[in-house]
Amino acid sequence: MLVHNPNITEKVYKKLSIMVSPDGLSFCTTDTLNHRVLGFREVRFDTSNNTPIEELYGNALRGHYELAEKYDEVLLVHNNNLSTFVPVALFDEHFLGSYLQYNTKVFESDFFAYDSMSVFHMNAVYIPYVNINNFFVDQYSEFDYKHANTVLVWKLLEASKNVDEKKMFVHFGAGRFEIIVVQNQNLLLFNSFEYRTPEDFIYYLLFTAEQLNLNPEYFKLELLGDIDEASPFFEIAYRYIRNVSLFDVSNTQQHNSFTEAENRKHFILFHS
Repeated sequence: MLVHNPNITEKVYKKLSIMVSPDGLSFCTTDTLNHRVLGFREVRFDTSNNTPIEELYGNALRGHYELAEKYDEVLLVHNNNLSTFVPVALFDEHFLGSYLQYNTKVFESDFFAYDSMSVFHMNAVYIPYVNINNFFVDQYSEFDYKHANTVLVWKLLEASKNVDEKKMFVHFGAGRFEIIVVQNQNLLLFNSFEYRTPEDFIYYLLFTAEQLNLNPEYFKLELLGDIDEASPFFEIAYRYIRNVSLFDVSNTQQHNSFTEAENRKHFILFHS
């Protein structure tokens, strides 16, 4: 169970972060005293037989003892493409749905939320999984939640401090990738695309570069998420973009004992 703001004698100095989606979850535990990720797991759901999402999550919780331990903090990270970023100057929390209607289909019954990113003068607006939130209300007395893209963009903007050149990042997930273009802690572009083939990927990538007047001969592209140099997606990027590399996760590795590939794949989870 979660102990919210416990006193010093009750603290266990551990945090649980759970990334949630309809087809699975991943989670990690963190030593908050030493800022070190202690362990992580991935759970993929079999959604072919229309099992209720609450039952799938219930089975996951019963199957992993870590999810039933005591934590000072529990954080849910919603992983979907139902999000956007809004400058503070244009933001009104009473009209959250209006910001999303341009890139996703919204309904009057949808619940909208936002994550404050005031240090970067913007907010992340999104649609969380309400049914999953409701499920976890019964499991933990209190928890916080945010969007996966909030974590991703925040860390990439931090990494761009004092870097005056435009840089493009691509984060690969299951069937979806995000393109982020930043320049010295300014977000120039964020977009999410569904894909199946390397050709899908390179089409969206080169189209985005063209719209921002980024010359493939000069701009730098860094790839993270579920990607490595043997991937056909890396190979096709390398064919068309002169300066392409995998995102450097050596700083993240200093805070855990996992491989470079694991740190790149679970970048969002480990930084949540």
